[in-house]
Amino acid sequence: MPSTLATNVKAVFTCLLDQVSQYITEGLERARESLNEAAALRERFMLSTIVSRRVAAAAASAAEAAAAAGESSFRSFMVAVQRCASSVAIVQQYFANSISRLLLPVDGAHAASCEEMATAMSSAETAAYKGLKKCIETVMAEVDRLLSAEQKATDYRLPDDGIAPDHRPTTACLVVAYLSRVLEAAFTALEGLNKQAFLTELMETNCTKGYLIIGRSSLLIRVGGLRLKRDITEYGEFVRSFNAPTVDKKFELLGIMANVFIVAPESLSSLFEGTPSIRKDAQRFIQLRDDYKTAKLASKLSSLWPSS
Repeated sequence: MPSTLATNVKAVFTCLLDQVSQYITEGLERARESLNEAAALRERFMLSTIVSRRVAAAAASAAEAAAAAGESSFRSFMVAVQRCASSVAIVQQYFANSISRLLLPVDGAHAASCEEMATAMSSAETAAYKGLKKCIETVMAEVDRLLSAEQKATDYRLPDDGIAPDHRPTTACLVVAYLSRVLEAAFTALEGLNKQAFLTELMETNCTKGYLIIGRSSLLIRVGGLRLKRDITEYGEFVRSFNAPTVDKKFELLGIMANVFIVAPESLSSLFEGTPSIRKDAQRFIQLRDDYKTAKLASKLSSLWPSS
C-alpha cells in the first residue's frame, strides 16, 4: 500500500536525518576544538613587556608556532564546513529526487519531513556558527600579533637623518598578505550569504584594528600621515574584493580620518563637513599631530566645533 510505504519511508528518512546531523555536528565540533587548542596555546605565551631578551625571544618563537597552529586549525575548520555543506546538499537532493514523491500518499508527511530536515540541520548550523566566530577570533589574534611585532612608533615619523621619507606601505601591511593567504580557505568553503556575512564581520573587526593603528602611533606629522594613508589604502584595496559595501564605507571613513595628519591646521575645520559622525574620533587623533600644541589646535577646534 502506498500509505504504508510512505509511513515506512518517512521513518527511515527521519533516522537518516538523525545520523547525518550527528555526524556533521560532531565533525564541526572536533574541528572547532582544534581552534580552541590553538587559542589556549596563544594565551600561554602572552608576556608582560618587562622580560629579558632571552625570554622574549623564546616567547616570540613560541608565539609564531601558536600562530601556525591557529592558521592550520582555521583551514581545517573551513574544510569541515565545506564537507558539512556538501553533506547537507546531498541529503536535500536525495529528499527532492527520491523521498518527496513517496510521501505524498500520507497527508502532511511531506511537510513534516521538511520540518524534521530543518530541525536536524539546525544543530549543525549552530556548531558551524560557533566555529566561524572562533575563526574570526583566531584571525584577529594573529593580526594583533603581527601589528604588535612589526609596527613601530617611528613608522610615521620623519627620519632623524633627514633622508627622504618612504611612502610605501609599512611592514604592518604584512597583515594584508596574511589575510589574503588564510581567506583563500574561506572563499572556497563558504558560499552566498554565508560567505558575505563571514567576510563582512571579519573585515569590520579588521577596520576597528585600523583605528588602533592610528591610536598606537605617536606624534604623527604630515609626512607620517601620508604613509599612514598609504597603509589604509593598502587595506582598503584588499577588502574591496569582498564586495561588502558596509566595510568599504568604514575604510573610506578611516582614510578620511588619516587626513588629519596631512592637511594644514587651517584646513582641519573643513575636513569633516560632510562626515560629522566621525568628528569626535577626529578630534582625538588630531591631538597626535606634532604641531597640536604649537599651532594651538585645541582652542581653534573648540571654537569651530563647539557642539562636539
